[in-house]
Amino acid sequence: MTREFIDFVNAHENDDTARLLLSAARYPDIDMPSAVQQIEGRRTAREKWPSLLECEGFEYPPRLNREQASSEATAQYKARLLCTKRLQDFKTSGLQAGECACGLVDLHIADLTGGMGIDSIAFARAGMTVDYVERDAGLCALMERNCRALGLDNVTVHCADSLEWLETLNTEHLTLNNIYIDPARRAASGRKVAAFEDCEPDLLSCLPRLLGACSRLLVKASPMIDIDLACRQLGTVEEVHVVGLKGECKEVLFLCGGDAVEPTIKCFNLIFTRSQEAATDPRFCASVGRYLYEPDATIMKGGPFNLICSWFGLEKLARNSHLYTSDERVGEFPGRCFEVLQELKLSRKAVAEALPEGKAHVVVRNYPVEAAVLQRQLGLREGGDLFVVATTVGSRLTGFLCSRV
Repeated sequence: MTREFIDFVNAHENDDTARLLLSAARYPDIDMPSAVQQIEGRRTAREKWPSLLECEGFEYPPRLNREQASSEATAQYKARLLCTKRLQDFKTSGLQAGECACGLVDLHIADLTGGMGIDSIAFARAGMTVDYVERDAGLCALMERNCRALGLDNVTVHCADSLEWLETLNTEHLTLNNIYIDPARRAASGRKVAAFEDCEPDLLSCLPRLLGACSRLLVKASPMIDIDLACRQLGTVEEVHVVGLKGECKEVLFLCGGDAVEPTIKCFNLIFTRSQEAATDPRFCASVGRYLYEPDATIMKGGPFNLICSWFGLEKLARNSHLYTSDERVGEFPGRCFEVLQELKLSRKAVAEALPEGKAHVVVRNYPVEAAVLQRQLGLREGGDLFVVATTVGSRLTGFLCSRV
């Protein structure tokens, strides 16, 4: 990352990187593959890690490591979560918190699957003492340089297997406040996996060692994870956090090590337990009102489908539809809100009469045909301002022509 190299990357940050690689002979003093790696990394940073663009000397790793890394926003969420829990511990014990970025002097965390280091950077920026553990020597060297570039002196880089590194702690009789682990979710074939036992490392086999080395264990899991099964497997889950970003469920976090009898689940600032959900009877509509509501992706993952009715005063269309309705608009609903223009028979003729331009977005909830297939069956093109919502009301399959509120 010489001055000449940085200037080249800055000058060509909007160029076609494939052409840059082909024209490497024109720039004999530039390591072109490395330059392209930095250019593509900065492009990703615009959306995923915007604050890193302020650090000119930050070096981005290869594509796979960038793809696997947390976003800046979700990393900051994890840092705030652990700081908040530690402050609660102080209040419970009656002790006074010290002074640092997160209000504590002894918040120590080991990131056992360091990777690109985005989570470790967020923990360090929150004032924690961080042990970054990673077995890839190249990533470790990169992390050391990036910590210097970012001015982070509270991160120690360990190039080691995480479980072997934990054994050294056991030998020295040390216990961490927190351990964070994000197991790799790709099989040897490259196929993405979600279950803990399919990840690397196998979280379930090393769980006793992890829990024995810390007060709290924070596990990052795939958004495809089965939450209830994962809670049973981990056994000591205090809280589950379903984390979303820009309308997508990005990750599921399991905070382990507490004394909670039943874990709480948090999604979109809504907190509940499975017992509360099971004890709540939803209200079902006799007919669909003026407004239709589709929950946010984190709500769909977390599953407080009965509680939504009591929280927001809504009625459910059917037990498995997970769409809700009201005559008066609920402005704070966590998800999309549609105004119902008309109930619509889902036939090509009826849809053509209602949508003469032949364009609409198709939404399917508890309907036996996938959205793309239904769109073709109805002769619709994607686009326009209107939505065709296909669903089940009671036991009746039907559709609604809607506009987005």
